[in-house]
Amino acid sequence: MTANGSAAVPCLRPAAKDWSPWAREGWAVPAGGSSANGGGRRRGGGAGRSHRLPTAGSGVRRGLGCAAPSGQAGAAAGGSWKMGKKSRVKTQKSGTGATATVSPKEMLNLINELLQKCSSPPPGPGKEWEEYVQIRSLVEKIRKKQKGLSVVFDGKRDDYFPELLKWATENGASTEGFEIANFEEEGFGLKATREIKAEELFLWVPRKLLMTVESAKNSVLGSLYSQDRILQAMGNITLAFHLLCERANPSSFWLPYIQTLPSEYDTPLYFEEDEVQYLQSTQAIHDVFSQYKNTARQYAYFYKIIQTHPNASKLPLKDSFTYDDYRWAVSSVMTRQNQIPTEDGSRVTLALIPLWDMCNHTNGLITTGYNLEDDRCECVALQDFKAGEQIYIFYGTRSNAEFVIHSGFFFDNNSHDRVKIKLGVSKSDRLYAMKAEVLARAGIPTSSVFALHSTEPAISAQLLAFLRVFCMSEEELKEHLIGEHAIGKIFTLGNSDFPVSWDNEVKLWTFLEARASLLLKTYKTTVEVDKSFLETHELTPHAIMAIKLRLGEKEILEKAVKSAAASREYYTKQMADGAPLPKYDKGHIALLENTVADSRLPIVLRNLEDVEEQGDLKIDEAIDAEVTENGFVNGENSLFNGTKSESENLNKEKSNRGTEDAKESSSESTDEVKE
Repeated sequence: MTANGSAAVPCLRPAAKDWSPWAREGWAVPAGGSSANGGGRRRGGGAGRSHRLPTAGSGVRRGLGCAAPSGQAGAAAGGSWKMGKKSRVKTQKSGTGATATVSPKEMLNLINELLQKCSSPPPGPGKEWEEYVQIRSLVEKIRKKQKGLSVVFDGKRDDYFPELLKWATENGASTEGFEIANFEEEGFGLKATREIKAEELFLWVPRKLLMTVESAKNSVLGSLYSQDRILQAMGNITLAFHLLCERANPSSFWLPYIQTLPSEYDTPLYFEEDEVQYLQSTQAIHDVFSQYKNTARQYAYFYKIIQTHPNASKLPLKDSFTYDDYRWAVSSVMTRQNQIPTEDGSRVTLALIPLWDMCNHTNGLITTGYNLEDDRCECVALQDFKAGEQIYIFYGTRSNAEFVIHSGFFFDNNSHDRVKIKLGVSKSDRLYAMKAEVLARAGIPTSSVFALHSTEPAISAQLLAFLRVFCMSEEELKEHLIGEHAIGKIFTLGNSDFPVSWDNEVKLWTFLEARASLLLKTYKTTVEVDKSFLETHELTPHAIMAIKLRLGEKEILEKAVKSAAASREYYTKQMADGAPLPKYDKGHIALLENTVADSRLPIVLRNLEDVEEQGDLKIDEAIDAEVTENGFVNGENSLFNGTKSESENLNKEKSNRGTEDAKESSSESTDEVKE
């Protein structure tokens, strides 16, 4: 319920995923936050971010921030429009300001080359960096020839905040009790001007102020939308073009909002090549490559559409649609998009939510929802805020890899940080059929993506259950399949208080210790080296973010190794001492859950993503393995910034990354990796 007693529909914000026009992905729903929206950086310095509106759940949102003036596309190249004293846009002049004359044919040739390169089959193992550099080289050639063609607003970003507040007030949004302020490293955010109590409704934004897929359909973009299957299938791309078209319109209803958006972001799309190199050998690097490739492919595809499609002839992008324009629009949407219900509440749609997206991120719970009765987005206070304090919201249970890639910041105190680990039962395992059946009864796939957490418990109930089945003997499997106690035993698989046997516990913790150790050895630097590097080198904000990310991954893995070793030693002693196994009450359904604090998820997994099963290890092989390229396959669908289709499925891209030992893509949303 909202503060005014009305029922609120959770407002979901998609996790930024694949922006490929030929690939779609599940919604990841964060709720407002920090640097990306507000305009600042959350300690790691990101200016992009993703929001989520659920009143309950795991969304992530953050203020979109840190914008230094940079290419915002829009109107015809060279045009200058006056929109009041501070609302003027002008042709961007960078460097010498003079733009080299580029023939349409020359530009089209480069665009075709880029499209062909980005549409080629995925590179083989170890070739991803080479492909990234080649694509980047083509993009930089295009950017150089488009120099000076983008359009930017005059003045600074904060010059437009008063107009934003006035516009919001005139159209029914709440603007009392807070103001927009600059919070140094976190950038712009909301500051309380009075005391705000926890759970107090302090901010609401009516639907008419939101930029949605529906408003895009009813705009100048509608004609092209009705004909283009990619726009129809991917709401995030539709929103990006909606944003570009409205920015190019000097009389746009949303101009007061658009003028306050950052002109640049801190997502990897804005990283220099040497800054991206710091992410080499991390789990995040695959997603970074995919994000860049997909964005470049989309740009090339739509450049041709805008130049040739009859339904695109009236778009204000015909004479000026630069790569920088598209990168800006994609980043704006990627860091701010949210799912909200349609007016009739029958389905969800994507939206940009002015003013609310200025909030920065902190740990907590989702406190934003959508009130269908009043048809508005509503946000209640996460905690008590005194006058002068920054008002934070919670973006959701996102890892730092997700924050960096999709939001452009690293959150130092992220209690939900984690490293992904892909595990599967090998089909060549003699006991595969029995293990598969036990797992099926527990609702767990035979091959899935799990996670090792930065906080306790390091592993979830689901991962514990999987490892127990993975390490079961034939006799133990039979006990979970046959007999009157079989069902009860299934219920306790994820409960740490009730081991299958001491031997089983020793095996599973030995396996996990070995697995985490193998993953650690795939990094090119150690935790100590990374810490020293951060202290002794002058680094860019992007480089600091990248090194913190790889350092964080290794710290989680080191913790997992120590935790697994301690558990192995404990259960080895229990077995040696002949300690009796704990008994359980077979009628106690609560045993479905792990008794360790904060491990409340049931064993049955609802959205665990099925993954490829090739390369799965048998337990003995895994424990005895050396650090080789064998191990569990990493090749998985690595789709960026995508959202669920609103119509039909387009071709899904698969990014087969070979066999780099268990390096997982972090493109899955929080909701897709159920621990």
